Amino acid sequence: MEIGIDLGGTKTEGVLLDAAGAETARQRRPTPQQQGYQAILENIASLVADLEAHSETRCSIGVAAPGALDNTGRVKNSNTQCLIGQPLLQDLETVLSRPVRLENDANCFTLAEAVDGAGQNAASVFGVIMGTGVGGGIVVNGELLPGLQHIAGEWGHNCLEQNGPLCYCGQHGCIETFLSGPGFSADYQRLGGDPTLSPQEIVADAERQNAIAQLALENLLERFGKALASVINILDPHVVVLGGGLSNIDCLYTEGAQRVAAHVFNASLDTPIRRNEHGDSAGVRGAARLWHR
Repeated sequence: MEIGIDLGGTKTEGVLLDAAGAETARQRRPTPQQQGYQAILENIASLVADLEAHSETRCSIGVAAPGALDNTGRVKNSNTQCLIGQPLLQDLETVLSRPVRLENDANCFTLAEAVDGAGQNAASVFGVIMGTGVGGGIVVNGELLPGLQHIAGEWGHNCLEQNGPLCYCGQHGCIETFLSGPGFSADYQRLGGDPTLSPQEIVADAERQNAIAQLALENLLERFGKALASVINILDPHVVVLGGGLSNIDCLYTEGAQRVAAHVFNASLDTPIRRNEHGDSAGVRGAARLWHR
C-alpha cells in the first residue's frame, strides 16, 4: 500500500493507493502554515496515521512539496515560507519513523499523469504546471528524471523576454512572469485591464470581443508557443501534459498548439499537447507513486 501526501500552502491532502493504483482512502486538512514548521510536520504525521489505519500493512510514503531541496538537503524556492531552509526530508523521516521520498509538486504531477493519466504508455512525458507559478517535470519510461541538480523540467525560470517583469528569482522576464496565473493577470493590467478580474474572467471577456482581454490572450498564446517550443526542441517528448489553473484555457490546445508549431524545429508539430486527467489529485497520486515506480 502506498500513501501520498500533497503539502500545499493552504491544504494538505493525503491518499492511500493499493498496488494497482486504486484509491482506498483520502483525507484533506488545512496546512497550519501560521503555526509554523513543526506544526506542519505534526499535521503530516497525524494524516499518515489516519490513512494507515485503513491498511493492514505498513505503507510506503511519498510527499509532494512546493520548492526543491538544495545540495545540503534543505528546502529552497518554496512559497510556503516556513519550509525554506529546513531539512524537510530528514525531519519527515524522523517523525514518520521510516524512509520517505520527497519531490516537488510538478514532478509528482508529471509522474501521476505518466503512469495512468494523459501520458499513460508514452515513452517520455513533459508535465507542465501553469498555476500560481510555472513548473515542469520529466518522466522517461515511467521513471522521473530529476537531473544532476534536481532542477530538470524547471522551464519556468528560463528567460523569455530580457526586459520583462522582475521575477522572485532575481531575473527579469522569466517564463513564470508571463505564463502563470498572476503573470497573465499582470500583463492584462499593464495593458489597461481591470485589476479585479481573474484569469478565467479575462478569457471570458476575450471571447466577448473585449479588445484589451483579446490582446492579453494573444500575448499569452504567443509566449506559450515560443516557450514550449524551446522545450520540445531540446527534449522532444512524446507527450506534453498541461496542469494548473491556466491549463483550463481551451484555446491552449488549439490555437496555442498552432503557436508552438510555428516555433518548433520541424515542419509540423507531432507532439500531442493534452489536458491532464487527474486534475487536483495528480500531485498526491504522483507522491504515492514515488516508491512504486
